[in-house]
Amino acid sequence: MVVTQENVVVSDSSRRLPPQEIADVLRERIRSGLLKAGDRLPTQAELADEFGVERGTVRLALRELQEDGLLSNVSKGSPPRIAEVAPTRNGPQPTMVGLAPRLAEAFSVPHVRIDAACLTAETLMVALGEPVRQIHDGRIRPERIDVRILLPSREINLAFPISVEGRGDDDPVHERWLQQRNAQGHVLRHNLQSLRSSHGIDVHVTFRALPFTPPVKLYLLNGSEALIAYYMITRREETVESGVLDMYDALGSASLLFSFEKRAGGRDTAFVDESQKWFNALWETITTDLKLS
Repeated sequence: MVVTQENVVVSDSSRRLPPQEIADVLRERIRSGLLKAGDRLPTQAELADEFGVERGTVRLALRELQEDGLLSNVSKGSPPRIAEVAPTRNGPQPTMVGLAPRLAEAFSVPHVRIDAACLTAETLMVALGEPVRQIHDGRIRPERIDVRILLPSREINLAFPISVEGRGDDDPVHERWLQQRNAQGHVLRHNLQSLRSSHGIDVHVTFRALPFTPPVKLYLLNGSEALIAYYMITRREETVESGVLDMYDALGSASLLFSFEKRAGGRDTAFVDESQKWFNALWETITTDLKLS
């Protein structure tokens, strides 16, 4: 799938992937249909060889998928199978798991409107692969797609990710975030705008820069649903070409995503309306044009 392949390009292939990122890649294969319910996963040895990590790292990634209910028949004797996952709207799910089906449903209307405020566009970029795939399969066909994305400005001192020692000149943690922000934004925009030539869909993707670090990620779908997840900050290390980055970072893809629907009435309606007003106010006032360099 285009999104998955380009997402791999964004990552630094010289570093060893942590368990969470391996789990995210496997989640994407399950979500995209490359791995279907009932299929067996490759062996731990095969996965370790594929990702260039130790088996212990693979085991931690599989444990995360098991805790999310994505694996069944987990035993020491054979690779686990992909579980039958009944869709649920009642409880929160990890953002990487829960966002894609909500986006696919949002894309079923003639005029799609998606607003997002987040630290990077990574999760949104991956999750949009589901509706894009359904468009290519002829299952849905919107006439117009408008996507507005708020991302932190490159000029601000981010609260996170940040080096444990604090930000200095030429901070490698900040540069890593900036490269990811720009690369993922380019991929997202390319994958949506390509629908113009392939399917004649009127597509508009616009970015604006926030003057602060968002403590949550917010997605607004067609003005009728709001999904929110808290960024969970953790200390972690990442190996890059220049060395080891010791940083405080957010685990965005694993954060629990809470859904509020306008049609539910009461507090849900108020939350969706106020979230949309908040987003619109930011878009029209203190944010600035953002160019992905």
